[in-house]
Amino acid sequence: MKTQIKKLLELQNIDLQIEALLVKEKEIPKQKEKLKIQEKKLRQEIEDSEKNHKKLVLEQRECERQITQLQEQIKKYNNQLLAVKKNEEYQALLKEIDDIKKQIGFKEEEQIKIMLQMDEANLFFLEAKKRIEAEIQQLKKQEEQIDKELQEVIEERKKLEQEKIEAQKSVNAELLSHYTRVKQRRKTGPVVVPLRDEICSGCFMQLLPQVVNEIMASEKIHTCRHCGRILYYAEALDEQEPVVIPKD
Repeated sequence: MKTQIKKLLELQNIDLQIEALLVKEKEIPKQKEKLKIQEKKLRQEIEDSEKNHKKLVLEQRECERQITQLQEQIKKYNNQLLAVKKNEEYQALLKEIDDIKKQIGFKEEEQIKIMLQMDEANLFFLEAKKRIEAEIQQLKKQEEQIDKELQEVIEERKKLEQEKIEAQKSVNAELLSHYTRVKQRRKTGPVVVPLRDEICSGCFMQLLPQVVNEIMASEKIHTCRHCGRILYYAEALDEQEPVVIPKD
């Protein structure tokens, strides 16, 4: 039985490695998802910068349009001056023209400010785009590394699954069935655990003295009555004895 316990522990070691790799297979893609979120934020930063520049361009064009309209209004009033005969009307038109010229002055100042903002925004956009594109390229490299890591994990798991098939062949059929049933109940983690100071090292519950003695004698397979794990006595594993399987 001791030899079989060793074989079972070898099988369990493979199973635990496979479990760890399966966890990695689920976790690794999450790292890539985080990188995708970062990339999306960076691309949004470029888009926002570009939108801001376009907004300023539209504002500058609107300012030009308004200045043109005001200049057309001055031309209209200048034409009206030629036809005015009364001094009061003439002075009123001159005042309107003067007011419009002041509005044009304000608009031209506004236009200069917008153009300066456009230059700054354009410079910021070009610098930001260059920086962000470099960061995105770095993210792409990280994504490629993650893909490579995931592929390596999958290949390692498949290799272990083949080793598991071979390892199962060296374990007694009834013992393997017993191990498989317990493992299916436990889902993850070790199901073959050592006895330690009359305690199951899986659930840390006290065992009955008779059960402890039988486990130490390595006469038959025992499972913990609390958690169902298969128990063994580590110090007795150097000896070889025939397997005795309890009937369920």
